[in-house]
Amino acid sequence: MIRFQQVAKRFRKFQALKGIDLDIPSGSRLALVGSNGAGKTTLIRCLLGEYHFEGSISIDGQDVHAQRTEVLKQVGFVPQLPPPLKMPVGQLIHFAADVCDADPGRMEAMARRLGLDLELLRKRPFVRLSGGQKQKILISIALGRDSRLLIMDEPAANLDPEARHIFFQLLAEKPEETVMLISSHRLDEVASLVNRVVEMDQGQVVLDDRVADRVDLDSQLRCELRINREEPAFARSLAQWGFQPAGGLCWTGLVAGADRLRFLGVLSRYAGLLSAIRMEETGEETA
Repeated sequence: MIRFQQVAKRFRKFQALKGIDLDIPSGSRLALVGSNGAGKTTLIRCLLGEYHFEGSISIDGQDVHAQRTEVLKQVGFVPQLPPPLKMPVGQLIHFAADVCDADPGRMEAMARRLGLDLELLRKRPFVRLSGGQKQKILISIALGRDSRLLIMDEPAANLDPEARHIFFQLLAEKPEETVMLISSHRLDEVASLVNRVVEMDQGQVVLDDRVADRVDLDSQLRCELRINREEPAFARSLAQWGFQPAGGLCWTGLVAGADRLRFLGVLSRYAGLLSAIRMEETGEETA
């Protein structure tokens, strides 16, 4: 579906992309990873037709520059940094729907599923929202349309764990042929969402590998943690994930299956405090 051929981009003396060759077929869920400055965002902006570049990029045979209007009608995009739009939320949703001939009601339904009170926010300028609210609106606009390609740059960075789980559920509801391109500087943030990993470094692809044949974005883990002593910092971290004390030195809660690596990364900070970890998915223990 997407083809990059010898894509190069220079900013004055800095070579940001160095001849990228990449084919992404329909149904791919691809993690684009690498440190800050590796070239991920530049590659995405070239794909969106925002930058001029050497080489060629096409989506279903359509050139992203020559046929940009047609191409963008197929694309849902969640940027890493929300734009500083002063437009009220309700107007923004209707404007976005008009641009891509979508139903604003579907976008609003997505926003409500993510936990937003649109009646409260409808007249509020987008720029006045919190970081998490902005991210939910942008996700709702991207997922509330019939897009064959989803491009998401750190899409869940500002979401709380409950909203992340709902976000993963919404991704799971997309048609199987939808291409998802998810950019992140950390693989553990997105590993469970994807079936292919492309790592970039200094403007080049240094790794291109499949990581799974089947990705279940809708799974959820029941977790039980036991600790050997009370620790306020640990309690605050677990509270952010929605965990509750279950008597004694035990905590219980739910974690989205796609967030398991991220959650285990949080627990690793308290390795000396943990005495037992139990994680179950659909009745099967996976600790």
